[in-house]
Amino acid sequence: MEYDNTNTGTLFVNDKGDNDKRPDRKGKINIEGVEYKLSGWLKTSKAGTTFLSLQAERADAAPKPAAQPQRNGGGF
Repeated sequence: MEYDNTNTGTLFVNDKGDNDKRPDRKGKINIEGVEYKLSGWLKTSKAGTTFLSLQAERADAAPKPAAQPQRNGGGF
């Protein structure tokens, strides 16, 4: 019998290198048969409680375009 991973996921420690904006955890999750990339950041609330803030993005989503520099209305 094949393992059914529907509605399950995993998070692993992410080697952030020197970039503090990268997630502390990375992984994948399957929700109702759709694969998502999962990112998590360790944060601390104002009350001092540590929690994991999560973001999910469809694995088949088109990559986000790189930010373009703002142009300054023709001035130098």
